[in-house]
Amino acid sequence: MGFFLVFEGIEGCGKSTQIKLLGDYCRQKGLPCVVTREPGGTPIGEEVRKIFLHSRNVEITHLTELLLITAARAQHLHQVIRPALAENRIVLCDRFLGATLAYQGYAGDVPVALIQKTHEIFLDNINPDLTLLLDCPVEVGLSRSRARNIQEGKEKEEGRFEDKLTDFHCRVRDGYLNIAKKDPETVKVVDASQSVAKIHEEILGQFEKKMKEAGYGI
Repeated sequence: MGFFLVFEGIEGCGKSTQIKLLGDYCRQKGLPCVVTREPGGTPIGEEVRKIFLHSRNVEITHLTELLLITAARAQHLHQVIRPALAENRIVLCDRFLGATLAYQGYAGDVPVALIQKTHEIFLDNINPDLTLLLDCPVEVGLSRSRARNIQEGKEKEEGRFEDKLTDFHCRVRDGYLNIAKKDPETVKVVDASQSVAKIHEEILGQFEKKMKEAGYGI
């Protein structure tokens, strides 16, 4: 059966921290889980990630981004996500279709209908069982993300989106919230301006509720 859970949100919302905490929780409970990310998750996907995020690639269009992420996602589904779900594992993924809709669609002006059609044709229209949208003010998220890149020495390698104007990131956030509004049963908004512990507690509540509904005894 498997269970597919995706973390979404703007830059610096805390996804990386929270997905690690949930992965640790699953392992402590003896729940078989796979933690992965997009772009990335496979050797091919990680190469796409380097192109996608490097600040030198400022001329990449939003349509090119869609094509790159679709190719990486097809490989990710084939090599990681589908096999794990087939083995009844829990897949925890940092970004998926919601990110494409928010970044390339709502913020990048690629028609949302085109993104959804691309997902249907090339990716079998697979969707998460649960999406956790970590939401915080754009200024807060960008400040965190830029500080992290500086601390880790990744301003160039992973700084292309942080270099974009604040208005772009506001459209991303609005896009995410619109996605959540349209699908409140599957997409749950979590206030990411809270403490790490409080966010984790809220995530566990959403996770355990959805897992029980899916037939997992936890």
